[in-house]
Amino acid sequence: MWFRRDLRLGDHPALAEAGRAADRVLALYVLDPRLVKASGAPRRTFLYRCLRELDERLDGRLHVVHGDPAEVLPRVVREYGATSVHVSADAGPYGRERDALVEKAIDAKFVRTGSPYAITPGRVVKGDGTPFKVFTPFYRAWVEHGWRGPAKTSKSTVDWIGPSTKDAIPADEDLGGMTLPAVGEAAARQAWRTFREVRSDYAEHRDRPDLPGTSRMSPYLRWGCVHPRTLLADLGAEDEAYRRELAFRDFYADVLWHRPETARENYDRRFDVLPYDEGDELFDAWRAGKTGFPIVDAGMRQLLAEGWMHNRVRMIVASFLAKDLHLWWRRGAAHFMRYLVDGDLASNQHGWQWTAGTGTDASPYFRVFNPITQGEKFDPDGDYVRKYVPELRGVPGKRVHQPWKLDGGVPPGYPLPIVDHAEERLEALRRYDIVKNSG
Repeated sequence: MWFRRDLRLGDHPALAEAGRAADRVLALYVLDPRLVKASGAPRRTFLYRCLRELDERLDGRLHVVHGDPAEVLPRVVREYGATSVHVSADAGPYGRERDALVEKAIDAKFVRTGSPYAITPGRVVKGDGTPFKVFTPFYRAWVEHGWRGPAKTSKSTVDWIGPSTKDAIPADEDLGGMTLPAVGEAAARQAWRTFREVRSDYAEHRDRPDLPGTSRMSPYLRWGCVHPRTLLADLGAEDEAYRRELAFRDFYADVLWHRPETARENYDRRFDVLPYDEGDELFDAWRAGKTGFPIVDAGMRQLLAEGWMHNRVRMIVASFLAKDLHLWWRRGAAHFMRYLVDGDLASNQHGWQWTAGTGTDASPYFRVFNPITQGEKFDPDGDYVRKYVPELRGVPGKRVHQPWKLDGGVPPGYPLPIVDHAEERLEALRRYDIVKNSG
């Protein structure tokens, strides 16, 4: 059983299939240097902690190996005389390529069962067999397609083989004081129970970063500490807002399945002519949370403090980078992937493209988030800003969103706005005209 983005024992279709295929099963995790290098320290550390938790649940029988999977798997198959290798299907561009190489390299069956998604990418299509490009019709078809109930699996589903040797799970990296959530399957289940018990107003409060209105399940879904079907099975008709968010996760994975190049390129190729600035100084101010726009700075500092950012604020800071600073969306997406514990290629890249106006079902490019009005609307009392921007903690109420208007001026240590939003909005629209007039 080759674990990847499915670090759990419950509701595990691939584990169930492994149990049907053999009496004894080896639990394997391969620390692929290509993926390790591509992850930031927060995501790597969260992974290492999840692996330790899974190893404990397996009584120390998780076989961890460092190396290229195409070289590791044939060696492990030979050493243990394995007749089959079981995985949850990987829908990402690299994962698909890697698995094809492994399948050719091993002298055993390579069995894909299930995936990290409610519905495996590529299965929800239009009536003519083509993929969806817009979320709302995808969502209707997704609901109509439906999904299986949770698989009944546990530690005792198979007889686990104790590995003869195992590489050490790396130690936690220096996160500079960043606080990560609890890890593993038990923590994921507890987080879900807590959310269901106290958050009956998700649809109303999910856009409010000043309130505990979201589930915070994204890191657990990213690493498969819980399967989305587990959550879906617990939702009722009144939970459509949350169900739609899980569907968005499937939608972006489906987009990347059909268009793998969009992890690096514009989905809407018309925007290839859109001019971007270099702006290293502006980019540095943005990623440090020192733009002078409080809601933007609060979000960027939350990312550095927690390895996570509220979804509404992700859209605000992305719009600011793309349309106020006129920087390439991929620079912002790469920064997110460096720090986000829940960093998921499909959701991250296509979420950025949606806000930048270059993606599927995109926010129209002429929709430019006003960081002041967004802050006043979604953080009406200023509590979110004051939590993450200590320079502004003495500013009461919503006045915190325009500190340059205070009688005494901007509080010491906090910068003036680095751009004029009204002017940059007009500049963004001017650049959009280049796209419209390009033919």
